[in-house]
Amino acid sequence: MPLLPLPLTLTSVREAYAAGVTVAEVLQEVFARLRALDDPGIFLHLADPDELIAQGRALGRFDPARPLWGVPFAVKDNIDVAGMPTTAACPAWRYMAAGDAFAVARLRAAGAIPLGKTNLDQFATGLVGTRTPYPVPRNALDRAIVPGGSSSGSGVIVGHGIVPFALGTDTAGSGRVPAALNGIVGLKPSLGMVSASGVVPACRTLDTISVFAREVTDAHAVLKVMAGHDPADPWSRDLPAAPLRRVPPHLRVGVPDAGSRRFFGDALQAAAFEADLAALRARGAEIVEMDFAPFHAVASLLYEGAWVAERHAVIEALLAADPGAVHPVTRQIIGKAEGLSATDAFRGLYRLAELRRACAPLIASVDMLAVPTIPTFYTVAELAADPVTPNSNLGTYTNFVNLLDLCALAVPTRPRADGRPGSLTLIAAAGQDGRLAAEALALAGRMLPQEAGAGEDSLELAVCGAHMSGLPLNQQLTGLGGQFLRAAETAPRYGLYVLAGGPPKRPGLVRQAEGGGSIALEIWALPKAALGQFIGQIPAPLGLGSVELADGSRVTGFLCEAAGLEGARDITALGGWRAYLAEAVAPA
Repeated sequence: MPLLPLPLTLTSVREAYAAGVTVAEVLQEVFARLRALDDPGIFLHLADPDELIAQGRALGRFDPARPLWGVPFAVKDNIDVAGMPTTAACPAWRYMAAGDAFAVARLRAAGAIPLGKTNLDQFATGLVGTRTPYPVPRNALDRAIVPGGSSSGSGVIVGHGIVPFALGTDTAGSGRVPAALNGIVGLKPSLGMVSASGVVPACRTLDTISVFAREVTDAHAVLKVMAGHDPADPWSRDLPAAPLRRVPPHLRVGVPDAGSRRFFGDALQAAAFEADLAALRARGAEIVEMDFAPFHAVASLLYEGAWVAERHAVIEALLAADPGAVHPVTRQIIGKAEGLSATDAFRGLYRLAELRRACAPLIASVDMLAVPTIPTFYTVAELAADPVTPNSNLGTYTNFVNLLDLCALAVPTRPRADGRPGSLTLIAAAGQDGRLAAEALALAGRMLPQEAGAGEDSLELAVCGAHMSGLPLNQQLTGLGGQFLRAAETAPRYGLYVLAGGPPKRPGLVRQAEGGGSIALEIWALPKAALGQFIGQIPAPLGLGSVELADGSRVTGFLCEAAGLEGARDITALGGWRAYLAEAVAPA
């Protein structure tokens, strides 16, 4: 009887260790499952099992305080692991890594054990997983379908559930497309959150290490370990991974409108996306359709001008000395840079600046975007017939993300009508990684436990009007790092009024000497360091004061001066601002 269930998750591995299973036993079972799978395309290098067992013994007794104690994981072979070769799927590029990549070192420090190096589209150039001189990994769900790339081996091994997580990289979608094709989670962090020190670059300005996992919580836990500023990496940013908090009940989610949805004739994929949007609506989200033409235009830039030249800069010497060492399709794509000029590169940068300006208000108008992770599926046979067009199509909803400095999370959704895996990608501004993970959990019906409070560095703040989730001023909170904590109500002695003036209409919450009612609120955690900036955005006659909640506790919240009620309409009986807004738009 196996010691561990399939698929492996962080929880199942930790439970096994807590029950007395040894690291040696876990590693032996992992290697036995690899042998039984018999897919020579997944790993380009596997560590010696005895050496890994020795590493496990060196960890000592099970330490639950180390979040990844004894957890085996796989690493894409463009990321350095000390003592293992790095090839980027090009034998002529091979070198022995003298040290761990920054992210791998942090994972080891947390107790994780790297099994080996996984296959990829050569030099991380591709989204299909077939551009490799080695055997192509077989898709974990359907051998006829491409495994996805460029992080093919990492996506497939997690798709089989043999390791709880694996590292990929993501420039154009390499951490998301394999996730969609293998039915797993693909987390693409904010740029700079995870250092790329020790990574063979594709486009250095756009690259990030990504995480494949079976569970959103596992992927986020790995991100929390890896995230950290690296002074040796000029693109590293001080963006710690925020803890998972409950997401607000009302979100505005931007999606492509009917005219800008691209499925390349795949009606089942279009239907699957509609089903995913229905699930978001059922969770309380407001779906905001928008013209995605600017995003599609950004996506088309990635294999033009500046960014092809950036890929060329990495392997220029190899192409000059031994062009035959480079995969023919990879050589065809990157070789286009040899016909480009610096002028072409700057034209691309200027065009990106224009498109960023066009995309910015669309991104700012919603809490997050939601797109199909892939627009359709392609088979290995189709890639053999045309190695370029299907690859380009797979990047339809992924290529623009890093160019616009966004974070993204691909999550499995209900299978399509033909049984192929469903996948939805949530996208938000840099630094919102935790919020995407929390929303993905809510979408799957897995609510986070109630937060105890705001924490030492934050202030609990009660909002009752346009600062609530999904309403126009909510981004004044989220833009300052505000996090939703919970819904609440005031004690039954407050009045709520629509203040005179506007637009926009504003609510006034007033404590009553007599009468009053319970008014619906949201409680948010606002960093204390941002409080001054937030207060500066509050217009008279509103201010902050102490608000009593229905449970008898008190929090800081919006209150209105009594003098500001002249000409105001009393809406206390409606019980809250959302009820007033619903009344205002209801048909007469």
